[in-house]
Amino acid sequence: MLWILATGAPWRDLPERYGPWRTVANRFYAWRTSGLWDRLLADLQSAADVEGALDWATHYVDSSIIRAHQHAAGARRSSSDEALGRSQGGFSTKLHLRAEGQGKPMVLLLTAGQRHEQTMFEPLMEAGQVKRRGRGRPRQRPHRVVGDKGYSSRRSRQYLRRRGIGVVIPHKRNERWRGRFDRAAYRERNRVERLINRLKQFRRVATRYEKRAVNYLAMVVFAAILLWL
Repeated sequence: MLWILATGAPWRDLPERYGPWRTVANRFYAWRTSGLWDRLLADLQSAADVEGALDWATHYVDSSIIRAHQHAAGARRSSSDEALGRSQGGFSTKLHLRAEGQGKPMVLLLTAGQRHEQTMFEPLMEAGQVKRRGRGRPRQRPHRVVGDKGYSSRRSRQYLRRRGIGVVIPHKRNERWRGRFDRAAYRERNRVERLINRLKQFRRVATRYEKRAVNYLAMVVFAAILLWL
């Protein structure tokens, strides 16, 4: 599985020393179906929180276009959205991320390539609950959120302020300027940009080959797990 993730090669090209490719592929997708990948990521985040290694002071949001290979098209009809569309980058998927203060992945979501970042801002903030050991409600809200102008809207700012979360999002030219803007905090947004670059070092993440969105997202979560380890 690690070899496929790193190289981006088709399952059929898996070297014989790793065993039958069908067995490895079926196990990967079975673990996806059982929710194992998501549980592993959640457990690593929880363990980091207990150790004080998960930074809740500032979280960062961003998105990136993922080029979809022509083989990614043609999934059997289903009721689910396969997160494929057309953007300036061509046939593509868009990966939406929320990173904690040190640049580790917290939330990973997919949409079609042409979807705007703004449509996924609230889902990014609503996900990513980290369970605490023992009793107590899961932790979810950072002290503040940093994003680029793609997330600038009255609705986003009201959403954060209602929840007591600080806003570090630059205003667009056609918006009225209100309050101060923390430029020093905004310069740290490169943490989430570097996270995207690290994820794309895995070729199976940098290009989408999977027909099903859930399978491609499982690959991204697999890569995110390795970044937490």
